[in-house]
Amino acid sequence: MAIVALDAAGRVALVRQWRLPAGRALLEIPAGGLDIAADGGKEDPDAAAPRELEEETGLRARTWRRLTEFYSAPGFTDELMYLYLATDLEPADADERLGPDEDERLILEWRPWRAAVAAVDDGEICDSKSVVGLLLLERMIERGELVPGEA
Repeated sequence: MAIVALDAAGRVALVRQWRLPAGRALLEIPAGGLDIAADGGKEDPDAAAPRELEEETGLRARTWRRLTEFYSAPGFTDELMYLYLATDLEPADADERLGPDEDERLILEWRPWRAAVAAVDDGEICDSKSVVGLLLLERMIERGELVPGEA
């Protein structure tokens, strides 16, 4: 699942991390996989999204909205990506914060939402989940469905 995390100032939380298949560090919206449940099925994405946001950014959100779902690359994988909007952000308590996985080296970056969308247009942000998430955010704002700072 992937998360567009929008703060009260209209900034989007992004993470920069090394992606071996791409051969470089990519700037992305926070995201993560679904754990395998005790019954062998996949974890509920509604439960996984808050965990992944906290692990990757150190943030918690009081308001969640599932925006859409889409196949990330249906030509070779059955991965269904769940896309969320997280608002009313606050830092997780330092003593209780969930951290990133051992193999993750993440750098948190904040961008005003317009600058994040411009980074898509410029090719700086180029992974599918981030492109979809940021362009959907722009569309919601343009339609008046979401007002940055009043999310």
